[in-house]
Amino acid sequence: MDPHSRPTASVARLLPAVWLVTAGWDFLCATALSVVAYHRPAAGVWKGVAATVLGPRALDGGVPAAAVGIALHLAVALVWSALFVAATLRWPALRRTIQSRGGALAVAAAYGPLIWLVMSLVVIPLATHRPPAVGFRWWVQIVAHVPFVAIPLVFTTRHVMRGAASPTLARPAMSAA
Repeated sequence: MDPHSRPTASVARLLPAVWLVTAGWDFLCATALSVVAYHRPAAGVWKGVAATVLGPRALDGGVPAAAVGIALHLAVALVWSALFVAATLRWPALRRTIQSRGGALAVAAAYGPLIWLVMSLVVIPLATHRPPAVGFRWWVQIVAHVPFVAIPLVFTTRHVMRGAASPTLARPAMSAA
């Protein structure tokens, strides 16, 4: 089969695994960072996420505010996962690139910061009507989005695409040369 042809898999078929792995890793990272590095309660990070749409009163909210934050987190992870899976299905060059470990790492190294840049410079300021606060924690986020968001996202996409029974996504054959 032509390695440039479109795969037979669909976004709907591939997305659940990519989304849940990505959301899970990001959830664990954000919660651990809040507790270990910032010495804040685990629910605090999710109340902060909720505050982007509910306003500052969410920071004093209880379980319902944290639940809204987690729901928003899941929605955001779904969007970024869907965009990546769709792009991978659409562009043969991206599919070929993520077939190798090095290519997948390079894509993750670009996609993680892209996610944080769009979220912190566009989405969150639009929701809160406040400019981003670029400081130490902002830089921690841009770095953390590589190992805890983009690497799980890219490598899970790579894995589920290989398992999608599409010859265009199979592991490259070893050459005798």
